[in-house]
This record gives sequence, C-alpha cells and structure tokens, in this order.
Amino acid sequence: MLTVAALAVSGFTALSSVARAADADLAKNGGFEAGLDSWSCSANSGTTVKSPVHGGSSALQATPAGNDYAQCAQTVTVKPDSQYSLAGYVRGSYVYLGASGTGTTDVSTWTQSAPDWQRLTTSFRTGPSTTKVTIYTHGWYATGAYYADDLSLTGPAVDVGQPPTTPTGLAVGTITSSSVALSWSAVTGATSYAIYRDGVKVQTASGTSATVSGLSAATAYSFQVTAVNDAGESAKSTAVTATTSTGSGPTSGLPTHALVGYLHASFANGSGYTRLADVPDSWDVIDLAFGEPTSVTSGDIRFNRCPVSECANVESDADFKAAIKAKQAAGKKVLISIGGANGQVQLTTTAARDTFVSSVSNIIDTYGLDGLDIDFEGHSLTLDASDTNFKSPATPVVVNLIAALKTLKAKYGSKFVLSMAPETFFVQMGYQFYGTGKFGGQDPRCGAYLPVIYALRDDLTLLHVQDYNSGPIMGLDNQYHTMGGADFHIAMTDMLLTGFPVAGDTNNVFPALRPDQIAIGMPASVNAGNGYVAPAEVTKTLDCLTKKVSCGSYATHGTWPTLRGLMTWSINWDRYSNWEFQKTFDGYFS
Repeated sequence: MLTVAALAVSGFTALSSVARAADADLAKNGGFEAGLDSWSCSANSGTTVKSPVHGGSSALQATPAGNDYAQCAQTVTVKPDSQYSLAGYVRGSYVYLGASGTGTTDVSTWTQSAPDWQRLTTSFRTGPSTTKVTIYTHGWYATGAYYADDLSLTGPAVDVGQPPTTPTGLAVGTITSSSVALSWSAVTGATSYAIYRDGVKVQTASGTSATVSGLSAATAYSFQVTAVNDAGESAKSTAVTATTSTGSGPTSGLPTHALVGYLHASFANGSGYTRLADVPDSWDVIDLAFGEPTSVTSGDIRFNRCPVSECANVESDADFKAAIKAKQAAGKKVLISIGGANGQVQLTTTAARDTFVSSVSNIIDTYGLDGLDIDFEGHSLTLDASDTNFKSPATPVVVNLIAALKTLKAKYGSKFVLSMAPETFFVQMGYQFYGTGKFGGQDPRCGAYLPVIYALRDDLTLLHVQDYNSGPIMGLDNQYHTMGGADFHIAMTDMLLTGFPVAGDTNNVFPALRPDQIAIGMPASVNAGNGYVAPAEVTKTLDCLTKKVSCGSYATHGTWPTLRGLMTWSINWDRYSNWEFQKTFDGYFS
C-alpha cells in the first residue's frame, strides 16, 4: 500500500510531466522573503527567521501552543476545473502541507519527522466553479516549532490584471482621545483598502473611509492607506499625521509622572519593616500590602498591621493614621492593596461581593485611605469554559469583582484612586490565549484580568502590570520576549498602549489604555523578585516609550510622553538597597 506522502509524490511526478508552459507559481511570498506578507497564522503563532532557511534569506517559523497547531495560510485565485500542484520544504516534527476549498477533494500531506529540510508535494483539481483555494502549512499540538520555506502552487495562471494605483487624497476627519477618522479618494479596480498606522497594517476597509480606534490620548500617529485587488496591493499613500485629543479620565490628583511603591504593612521579611512616616517623598502612591480575606470565598477582607512580635519597630495605630494624613497633606495617595501572593480572593457569590464592598469600605474609612489596589494573583481569577468574550464576561468571580469595584468607585466618587497589579499571564498572554480556548484544555486563568480592566477602563486610575515573575510572552511583533532587559518592558507596555486582538481574533480587540493610566511594574532590587532589570535598562525603556530613542530591536506603535511612570515591589526592598530605585527614577521624572 502506498503512503499518503508516496501517493502525493507519484501524483506530482505524473502532473509535472504534462505541465503546460502557461503554468505559473501562484503562491505569493512563498519564500517568506517579505516577512508574513500574504500569510495569516492562527493565534499569532508565526514569524520569520533568518536561520534555518532552505532558500533565500528567510523562512517561516510557527509554534503550536495549547490547542492551536500554528496554521499559516493564504488564499489564492485559481481557474475552475484545472489541475494544480502544491509543494514546499519543511522541517520539524509532524509538519503538514495542504489545500482546502478546492471544490473537489481537499488534500494534504505531512512528515512525521524532518530533522533537515524535506520536500512535501501534493496535487488537486479545482471544481467547476472554484475560483479561490486556501493553501496552508501547520504543525501539531505540543510538538514544538516547525519551519517552512519555498512553498509553491503551480498550475494555470489567472489574469488578475495589475495591482491598483496608489490612493490619493488621504485626509484626517474627526479626532477623539482614542480614534482618528480617515477618508481618501476611490481607486479604480480596488476591491478593498488597507490602513497603516505608523507603518503597521492595522485594519482593512471596503469603502473609502475608516475610523482607526483603540488609540492613546494625546499621542501623535502617522497614517497611510493602500488599494488592494486580486493582483496585489498598491504602494502606500502619502502619510498624514494626527494627534489624538487629551483624554478625560477620572480625576486622580496624581502628578504627571508618578512613582508607585508597595509598602510591607502587614508582615516582615528579609527587607525589614519600614515605618510609613519614613517613606521618602519621592513616592507618589503608596500601596499598603496587604488586605487579605478571612477565607478564599468569603469576600471578607481584613487589614491586620504587622504585630510587634514580627516587626519590632512597627508604629502604633495612632502614628500610622497620622502618617497617612501627613502623606496626603503632601499630595501623596495611600491605598489598601488587596490580595498578594497569599491572599486568594474569589467572589463566587453575590453575598461575597457585597461583603467585599462593605469590608473594603471599612478599611478605607478606618484609615482614611485614598483608594484601592487590586493585586489578585494565583487562582483568584479564572474563566469558565463557556466564557469566551472579554467584553461580556459571564464567570461569577469576574462579574462580581467588576460589580464590587464599580460600587466602590460610585460610593467614593471621582477622586477615588483605583489601581490594578496583574501578572503578565493574566493580561498580555491574552494576545495568544484566552481562558480554556476554543477546544478546551488551556489554563482558564489566561487573560482573566482582561474583562475586569475593560469593564473599568473609564474608572481605572492606574494599571501597573507586574513585568516580573513572568515566563516568555509574545509581543505585537509576534516574537517571544523574556525578562532581563529593556526589551521586555517595552514590548509589554507597547501592547497596553496599542491594544491587541485577544486570542488572535482581529474582530475582538482589547482597546488601548491611556498612557496616563499606565505605570510599568518591576522589582526594586535583585532581592525583590525574579525579573530585576538594572536601572540603565529601565532608563532605556522610558526613553523609548516617551521619546522613541534607545528602543533597540522592538518597534513601538507610538510615542507616549504622558506615560504615568513606574511601580515597584517594593519600598521596603528599595530601602534595603540604599534607595537605588527611588533615587534613579525620581530624578528621571523631575
């Protein structure tokens, strides 16, 4: 019996012997020399690499993850009732090459193991009315990255004419704090238009106008447009620039740039106890760590100050409250932070939600605090399997948390400071995966903060994602970024300020946050947590995001001079390290 691969090879050989002179290679960018142009990869799984390659200088690398097997595909215009051959070079384990939508029998071929480049071939005949066929390559679940190069689809060419001419008349219309309206003149023969923001394609339009949304307030952007038809894409139009208006977010009372620090107020560790009155004035927001629940699902939050037996130099309640008032008189904000690594909070019922509101209110009122920081970690937030849309969540622990925070915000008014400190797994990882995924099996906590942030985006004062204790995270360049340098902070922050499709779904985009809502979270010293970055690298991060200098290899999607600032874990650890963090970055922002 012939194997699938053998049948494919014999079929290709027979076809090639009668190939006509008019046959052509219809696959666009089959050698990936133009990056991923013309190709679409599921779950943002694909990228191009310079090594290994089969021919030319680039090849495709795609990485299956979770329940996605990293399919990269393009749709090709073909002739009805015609014979075509598909071929390409691959390497890796369980790599597939195939065609769908043929109108007859869809085909695929594969290799179980290709430690070096291996040629795969297959063939098909189009149906009597078929004019479009999708060709693809993919790997298999949890088998690691695969590579593909020099893919071709050979058969009768279709006269699709010439690409359209370059659009003219690109003009800026209505501008808001988060969107820019564009219009341009129609191009004869164009079937659609592509809109570019700062050189990156961000959306398509069928007509001669579009509104680019999800932008940051008070930020300058450059836009171009191209015309598209079956023959290809025109050159980019002349660029126009637009600066979004100033956002109208909640009144925070914070300075333009701020330093945020956590203060160990309920426990001691190797860094020692720091009295609130001894915290330097450089710190604009002080998060008291931590308020914790009486049980995981009770919603009953208690703030127990560090006992003398553990913190010998702890101040009295009276002195602690006096220090809070003194900080506030100096223009500082003092918040209660709920959660932390040991404080799991799951508001599974409406009763727990209501208890959360009343108990947190009691803490705020008792100490006269300015607001609340949500530092839910571990298993506090998780998504039900049926909960797939971050814009309309249905999971009780998520829905009840959103309702509780909205209630607290409404109770205390516009000056109430609300901040969040999620880990990257709960936010930026949502670019690739969300909850259990379409087929189940993914970690249900992945991306679980996104519906909370989205629902409270107009009430949120600060989001300072913990850019530490994190595994590699894929950025908007579809490359994985790891902790240890400016690159990680730049890529992670750019995602928040640019917005991103959730789980790779371009129809379901998490919108950009305002730059004044963003502070970058990092450890204060090597002792404070995994992911410490030297001050020089943090300075590069700030230079890149606020001035677009010292950016390195990652291309940001904007420049945000109104970025709020930095958050660190923790004030105690910074004191332990002779205030290196505070001295360096208070000076940067002054």
